[in-house]
Amino acid sequence: MNFNEYPIESLMYITNRPEIVFTHGKGSWLYDNNGKRYLDFIQGWAVNSLGHCNDGMIEALNKQAQLLLNPSPAFYNGPMAQLAGLLTQHSCFDKVFFANSGAEANEGAIKLARKWGKKFKDGAFEIITFDHSFHGRTLATMSASGKPGWDTIYAPQVPGFPKADLNDIASVEKLINAKTVAVMLEPIQGEGGVIPATREFMQQLRALTKKHNLLLIVDEVQSGCGRAGTLFAYELSGIEPDIMTLGKGIGGGVPLAALLAKAEIAVFEPGDQGGTYNGNPLMTAVGYSVISQLTAPGFLEGVRARGEYLRARLLELSEERGFEGERGEGLLRALLLGKDIGNQIVEKARVMQPDGLLLNAARPNLLRFMPALNVTNEEIDQMMSMLRSILDTL
Repeated sequence: MNFNEYPIESLMYITNRPEIVFTHGKGSWLYDNNGKRYLDFIQGWAVNSLGHCNDGMIEALNKQAQLLLNPSPAFYNGPMAQLAGLLTQHSCFDKVFFANSGAEANEGAIKLARKWGKKFKDGAFEIITFDHSFHGRTLATMSASGKPGWDTIYAPQVPGFPKADLNDIASVEKLINAKTVAVMLEPIQGEGGVIPATREFMQQLRALTKKHNLLLIVDEVQSGCGRAGTLFAYELSGIEPDIMTLGKGIGGGVPLAALLAKAEIAVFEPGDQGGTYNGNPLMTAVGYSVISQLTAPGFLEGVRARGEYLRARLLELSEERGFEGERGEGLLRALLLGKDIGNQIVEKARVMQPDGLLLNAARPNLLRFMPALNVTNEEIDQMMSMLRSILDTL
């Protein structure tokens, strides 16, 4: 690699990265500095909801870049208001706060719930979360997460996040006390291994939180914005949460996130919440393009159809190779390998020739698939063919 052109040694070490530099992409394909192309079934960890360099996003970005970048969050701007209106129009929520990342949106949800508890529930502040959950990398969102080992990395943790077991309503109920203000969960645990909350559990949780006057917070940073085959994953269960967070797919590749709430829950006062870039017109203009495309007639039906197609192909492969099946919703799916070969497959997939394949092993015994929502059946078939050739070498 030409280190003069790409001085990667200047970057702080935070993770193991292969010594390639991605230079451009289009749709489901990425290209590196050596000219090699890769079929991308990670898409920035479910970020690039419309694939790489979507035409509508580029048009919105170019147009807005020539008009206004950031007038300050102390003022309204057009794209901010338009995107907020689009989100409330297509959801059960009334109010929106824009942020830059999913972790920041989740941090805002935690603050909003605690503020509501202070005003209306005698100072209640505890938020029940779940084992194996992932809510972000700030101190509070790491404490809220149930990822093994995260309770010691930056100890002491932020207190107030007792952990229940996903799809076990009794484990939630036994944690409720006078200090409890909310329950927070991912409708599909992405980092935990693509583990969906069942429809029945989501409905039980909504009933339980209403019974005890608790808020229900859904973290849809990974599962929202069309990923589950509906615009928002909570719709799969026919419930209405009190608070929702979005990230990743809402920006389609640009840094954008959102905190949404019912009107009666939106109790922030001046000075309680903010951020230098919140709702900046450059990012919200792109977000408006993304959500407009996701809500266009027929788009989500197409996501569901392609999700079913991927599911069927994964089940075929599982039966063929003696794996343990698949799980997920829409185009967020996992192949259950039954043995710890996931990382081997990921490595072999990336270095295969002439084209590489980008996959993710959220856990060593499974592969996670997060393709663009407009991926084609032909690209799914191509991925499956490449995956089979890799498995033949193991």
